[in-house]
Amino acid sequence: MSPRRADALLRFGRETARAITAAVPTAPSAPWDKPAGDLRGVGPERAAQLARLDLHTVADLLLHRPRRYEDRRHLHSIASLTAREAVAVHGTVVAQGVKRWRRGTRSVFELILDDGTGRLHCRWWNLPFMENYFHVGDDVFAYGKLVSLKPPTIDHPETEVGEAGDETMIHLNRIAPIYPLTEGLPQRWLRALIWRTLAQFEAVIAEPWPTLALPDLPTRANALRMLHFPDQMADVEIARQRLALDELIPLQQAIRQRRRSFEARARGLPCGGDNRLMKPFLASLGFKLTVAQTRVLREIRADLAGPHPMRRLLQGDVGSGKTAVAACSALMALESGFNVALMAPTEILAEQHWQNFRRWFDPLGVAVELRTGSHKTEVERQSELRVEAHLPPVSSTLNPQPSTLFVGTHALLTAGFDLPRLGLVIVDEQHKFGVGQREQLVRKGRYPHLLVMTATPIPRTLGLTLYGDLDVSVVDELPAGRGAIKTFVRAAESLPKVWDFVRKKLAEGHQAYVVYPRVETADAVAGGKAAMAEAERLRATLAPHQVGLLHGRMSATDKDAVMAAFRANRLQALVATSVIEVGVDIPNATVMVIENAEQFGLAQLHQLRGRIGRGAHEAFCVLVAAARTPEAKARLNVLGETTDGFRIAEADLQWRGPGELLGQEQSGLPRFRFANLATDLALVERARALAVQLPADG
Repeated sequence: MSPRRADALLRFGRETARAITAAVPTAPSAPWDKPAGDLRGVGPERAAQLARLDLHTVADLLLHRPRRYEDRRHLHSIASLTAREAVAVHGTVVAQGVKRWRRGTRSVFELILDDGTGRLHCRWWNLPFMENYFHVGDDVFAYGKLVSLKPPTIDHPETEVGEAGDETMIHLNRIAPIYPLTEGLPQRWLRALIWRTLAQFEAVIAEPWPTLALPDLPTRANALRMLHFPDQMADVEIARQRLALDELIPLQQAIRQRRRSFEARARGLPCGGDNRLMKPFLASLGFKLTVAQTRVLREIRADLAGPHPMRRLLQGDVGSGKTAVAACSALMALESGFNVALMAPTEILAEQHWQNFRRWFDPLGVAVELRTGSHKTEVERQSELRVEAHLPPVSSTLNPQPSTLFVGTHALLTAGFDLPRLGLVIVDEQHKFGVGQREQLVRKGRYPHLLVMTATPIPRTLGLTLYGDLDVSVVDELPAGRGAIKTFVRAAESLPKVWDFVRKKLAEGHQAYVVYPRVETADAVAGGKAAMAEAERLRATLAPHQVGLLHGRMSATDKDAVMAAFRANRLQALVATSVIEVGVDIPNATVMVIENAEQFGLAQLHQLRGRIGRGAHEAFCVLVAAARTPEAKARLNVLGETTDGFRIAEADLQWRGPGELLGQEQSGLPRFRFANLATDLALVERARALAVQLPADG
């Protein structure tokens, strides 16, 4: 891959993933890398089955994590089963057979286990081929949830059939690992293979970090034995922590090396500024910066005047004033004779930034240019006019006088669009961009400073991994004078009362957003609503108030017209999709209704909610949930209990996990076998501290 197209952070993630897979140097290394197909008892068919589980080597096999465990030291006797709970039993098949009805289109296969104390019925509905897997007299383990007590019955249990010659000590009277399987691969066979493989190679599993002291954790070899064949259930978590640390240390090493390498080759541009623009700007704002904003600006100024290019992540909850911080940061670079580029994820947000910055910077004599898919810079427009008039083209240099702020979307990345003397790159709502796009914009200059901003607070575990090579600033204080936001969770049956409330607020002169998860009905999941259809209905429901529609498939011109009408209060209610999630700022909008709220992530709901409460009036957010599951209610109740974006982000990480929350390719994170970024903050911090103790080339 060429340097121009290289995606630095994704490459870092992939390289780190490979480093983690082979993180442990062994003595010798060849046995650890031995193909699984060369092991005793593994023929071509079994090797193919292991390959479907991505188990190709001894290392893969020994790092194959059990998905659960059965305590077979104290199996339940069938006679003792008294509750409808998940249980493990061991017995002998005394009867089995298939019953069919509806002319053979429906069936149930049933077998009966006897353990000497009673009989357990195991049933598989419409799976008649299951009878091929069992025979009368088979020794069988069964695990599942009781659906009946008279007689004791489990539907679709997990089963494991004993085989003649099995090493009984591996499977009985112990805590037995239960592994993820693939079709045709027996649980007992895989367990026995891992037992034999561990016994064969345990002695050559060396410590990956011999210079590090880990007195509270087992060795790598002991951790693998505790993982697969624990003496106590507590051993499993101890082993997981050790193996997770072995994944996290090379990740933190790679992050440190990335930062050291960058600082060794890059010198910072002198962008600290002289305050000649900053002082009149702050005087014109009409409000004082908060203590948090002032603290963050001191950190940024130190970076901009420092020896290395700034690489800083600015976190701040919705409404915390990050845009003002970005403006001050831009002025520092502009004062120093450099240009600034600010990239936003949507045209709506880019144009809002453009309008705000023009209002702020025009009196200072600073040019602010907009470049989106539908809007080109003034120089580009003049150049096109000259071409149409058959006049000689102007110089390709867009900005001979370095005093311009370029605001735009992905259009800033277009090949051939130059940004001369680029001193500072600001990426707003960075989580909306692929990591490669951030790098692509930075490469428009020669090591410009970089400030990435997010109003979606990042849990600390992700911050130390995904953004571990960035310095972090947090605007943890909201400006005075903001109205409080009250959040309510309601069932769909409450909608008539919700619309009554909305009509009341509109009659008082306020405005409202109504948000849906889809644009059209054809896009909707089962039971979901769509903005286009609901907009027509709401025009009647909320009459005589005017209702507009905004979604991502509209043209830029139509979006601009709708937003202009909403800002001017010619539209009192705006039906929209999540296109309004970031940056839209209408102080008079004090009500938001989000239907099918359970289909949004918590962080996204928090972002949407941040579109209201931006003025002095009290604001109201109503989350309407169609789903009634306990999980859906628990998730939405988090929004009802707090407006703290960091608490919400942590909860979102717990519910969804980093892979779904960020997208594996978006994040560049390796796929961990043992580390859990939703819960392992202490391990991540420990790995970060341990990585510092290792040699630079370790």
